[in-house]
This record gives sequence, structure tokens and C-alpha cells, in this order.
Amino acid sequence: MNWRQGCAYDQDLRDKVFVAIDKGMEPKAVAEAFTVSVSWIYKLLGRRRVTGETTARPQRCHVPGKLDAYHAELRAQVAAIPDITIGELRVWMRQTHSVSVSHAVMWEKLKELQLTLKKRPATQRSRRVRMSSPHAKSGVLYSPF
Repeated sequence: MNWRQGCAYDQDLRDKVFVAIDKGMEPKAVAEAFTVSVSWIYKLLGRRRVTGETTARPQRCHVPGKLDAYHAELRAQVAAIPDITIGELRVWMRQTHSVSVSHAVMWEKLKELQLTLKKRPATQRSRRVRMSSPHAKSGVLYSPF
């Protein structure tokens, strides 16, 4: 298991650590067995002793996305102008709401809101037209007249 910044360890792992410690294993041995830090184990045991908590606490200090407050406005704008591009949506957000976001942020927000990016059904393919005669030199257009 690899450590990921900002993510709590799974409850399953926490339970296994508690069981191992309660059976009498040393924290250092438990840390090596489950590839966690000894410091984390001591913090986990300390919290269980002081508060009785054995689960992860909710993560704090997460910054909400810039567009989280504008879901309804985005939906209305896409409904009003069905073939609006991401670039045009970015300009609209900057002009009407003074919110500047990157192309990727707008793309992800549209995906999250399940707003389709393909605004029209595919049109019929154009027919194939012969451009030059088989014996003509390169660059010479075919003319039936």
C-alpha cells in the first residue's frame, strides 16, 4: 500500500493494526508488517486511548472548486446556447461572474455535470468526388468539360 498525501488510511487497515497491537505485537513490527509509519501507529493508539475513536476523521481544509457555486448558471447557459464551446464558456464566466478558470477546469466541471460536449448529431458524410484524372500530373484538377 502506497501512502497518498491528504488521504486517510482505509478502515480495514486501521482494524488490522488495532488487532495486531492488542495481540501484543510491538508498534515497530506492526509498522513494518503493514508498511505504515510508527508515528502513525502511536497517533492512532493515542486517539483511541483519549477519545475512543478508531475511525478516520473527515478531511479538513479542502478548498471548494471555483465553479461549485455556478452549477445552475452553467446548465442554463449550455441549455440557452447548445453549441457553445469551452472557450466561449470561459469568456462568459469571466465577463458575467468575474471567475477565471482554465480550459481543463471547465472541461471537468461539464463532465461532472454530465453536460454533453457533442452538441449536434453527426451530419451525413460528404460524397467522394474525383479530383483529377488518373493520367494527369500532380496538382492538375480534373475537369469533365
